[in-house]
Amino acid sequence: MDAPLLLIVDAANVVGSVPDGWWRDRRGAAERLRDLLVPYATQGLPEHPGPLEVVLVVEGAARGVTSVPGVRVDAAPGSGDDRIVELAAEAADRPRLVVTADRELRRRVGALGAEVTGPRTVRP
Repeated sequence: MDAPLLLIVDAANVVGSVPDGWWRDRRGAAERLRDLLVPYATQGLPEHPGPLEVVLVVEGAARGVTSVPGVRVDAAPGSGDDRIVELAAEAADRPRLVVTADRELRRRVGALGAEVTGPRTVRP
């Protein structure tokens, strides 16, 4: 059986795409995003039917966020962008979709053959 699509979510970028006070509680904002992503693991996305393997990459103050069934949280030891590029490179043999609006990150993972989409794909 082929590996499911790997959905890699740039937590800092997606959380920062909505001015809802996330800066007052970065960890809480990342936890809310994590929980919002859970249904995508089984249901998929409009152009990517489930199941999906969902990885939320966190950094900084959000590093303490834990994984839940359906969403694996990967705490970047340094730059979240660098960790996302590493994950995309490590999974070069399977389909990957990276969620970010960061232009430079989009360029870097696109060069590895990953598909890229913006935060609205996973955030209403």
